Amino acid sequence: MVYLIYLITGILSGIMGGLLGTGGCALMMPVIRFGFNFDPAIAVGTTLTAVVFTAASGAIQHIKMGNVEGETAKITGYSGVLGVIIGSVVFNYVKNYGDLIDLIIGIAFIIVSLRMLYEGLQRRPSNSTQNLPSAREIPGSPTQKSILGSIIGFLTGIIGLGGGYALVPSYLYLFKAPMKLAIGTSMASFIWMALVGAIFKLAAHTVNIPVAVALGIGAVIGAIYGAKLVARFSSNTLKFLFGLLFLYVSLKYIFIYFGIHI
Repeated sequence: MVYLIYLITGILSGIMGGLLGTGGCALMMPVIRFGFNFDPAIAVGTTLTAVVFTAASGAIQHIKMGNVEGETAKITGYSGVLGVIIGSVVFNYVKNYGDLIDLIIGIAFIIVSLRMLYEGLQRRPSNSTQNLPSAREIPGSPTQKSILGSIIGFLTGIIGLGGGYALVPSYLYLFKAPMKLAIGTSMASFIWMALVGAIFKLAAHTVNIPVAVALGIGAVIGAIYGAKLVARFSSNTLKFLFGLLFLYVSLKYIFIYFGIHI
């Protein structure tokens, strides 16, 4: 019965990821951390392993739709793998310091919540290039993209977040990429980071494998429906509401570090 709940959690996470293009990990992680009282390190490892399912499924779909800029995906993905390896080594040193992991994740969620609140309050789409369907390349030099991949890979190795959470806004705001290319290329880049990160987390025994599989399968199912629901809801309204939710989540993580439970 409990695995059915994990499956439903994955479905809801996938729906959110499909609606916002941010990936399901941003919802999975706090749910299993606080809803099911997972150890912080196990929550990170289990979430990252579950994301392998959604990243692979999303990458395949976006490649079929032509939403992936292959050269950028390769550069960011390869450099991201190096970052993940380094971040995973660091993670092995801090995995027993649950309060510190909570604090780092709380700070990361502050960033994503403020981004969603800001975009949710905008009357017009924040990405000026998203109305340019003819654009087929993501601007930026290979060096810039390699640096970006390495940084996001490093953060992924430590906190298990990185795909839609960090890569999509980076492509949008740093490189002025079209929205569809940003989301599709993010998926294709992140699959390798997630896979390598999951392998390291499995080796470190910080993954609940049955839970990760249930969450991952659920998220793949949910993402299909989330993508179909996009046209029915205002993107800005959804981002504002989820921004408020993630602001609460971030404060919950941070306050736990100081022994305060909200």
